[in-house]
Amino acid sequence: MTTAYDAALRPAGLRVTQFAILRLLDRLGPTPVTRLAAEAALERTTMGRNLDPLERRGLVSIAAGVADARARVVTLTDPGREALARAMPYWRAAQARINAKIEPRAVAALAKALISAS
Repeated sequence: MTTAYDAALRPAGLRVTQFAILRLLDRLGPTPVTRLAAEAALERTTMGRNLDPLERRGLVSIAAGVADARARVVTLTDPGREALARAMPYWRAAQARINAKIEPRAVAALAKALISAS
């Protein structure tokens, strides 16, 4: 599935993990790396590695927290919002293709299993 989403998002210049992070930030607003990792069900170090290319491209900014300068807070930038908007039609098309190929019961069972595993 990851390969299918990566291929679908390639024209937008994003991988599915990057797209997911941008969507989380769009929903959450400025978020400490630790919380962002928890929301994405990733290790903090893995989240850091995923944020590096997004920061280099200017899609997110990472700065010291206001309340705790040791915390690194991630913010979606305007170019990040634009990249997310450009990627959304590709994401929706991939969702539709995948949903058309997979029985709804199988999707529900997979979602239930993933929730139970976490």
